[in-house]
Amino acid sequence: MARKGEYKKGAKPASIAKRKYNQSAEQKKRRAQRNTARRRMEKEGKVRKGDGKDVDHKKHKARGKLDNSPSNLRVMDRSKNRAKNLGTGGRKKKGK
Repeated sequence: MARKGEYKKGAKPASIAKRKYNQSAEQKKRRAQRNTARRRMEKEGKVRKGDGKDVDHKKHKARGKLDNSPSNLRVMDRSKNRAKNLGTGGRKKKGK
């Protein structure tokens, strides 16, 4: 097993790049904002761990920061949220 900060011998370049990206300070802040939104909805009882739902931001990000106000958050089915295809992360729509 690779030590902290190292990679496995046969690690693919894409895997290494993804790890480096996820370690960046900017990405850590974004992940923390998404986790905060999820925790807020869990406290309100709108989502639970393992329920197959995502917390969606209606208006995505303004100046690099997510708007976590209650009026900007909604609960969506995980597959619907990720199929919206905004930016590079969404699933490709059928027939396109």
